[in-house]
Amino acid sequence: MKTVNLPEAVYVDLVSVSKELTSMAGKPISLGMAIHLLTTVYRAHLGEACARDAFRQKLATSKIMSPEEFDRTWDEPSTKKPLPKKGKQQSKKHFQQVSP
Repeated sequence: MKTVNLPEAVYVDLVSVSKELTSMAGKPISLGMAIHLLTTVYRAHLGEACARDAFRQKLATSKIMSPEEFDRTWDEPSTKKPLPKKGKQQSKKHFQQVSP
């Protein structure tokens, strides 16, 4: 098992995706299963040359934050963008993922 640290907003989104997948599957989908399914869909989509090239171009022209900037942005609420209103303050959630 591996532990992954997620900003609160990302964790909340993952929980939401897990619930949607649970509803679609008609059986429980854990957070780890949701991540696995999302990465499988990601790999399948980017297996297509046109999709991969379009995504690569989008990434190359996007202003992507460093991992440290990303963590700081999600950990410190900004007055410019509202964060999901879950809990009293934004914090990282921890969960364990079984290594494949």
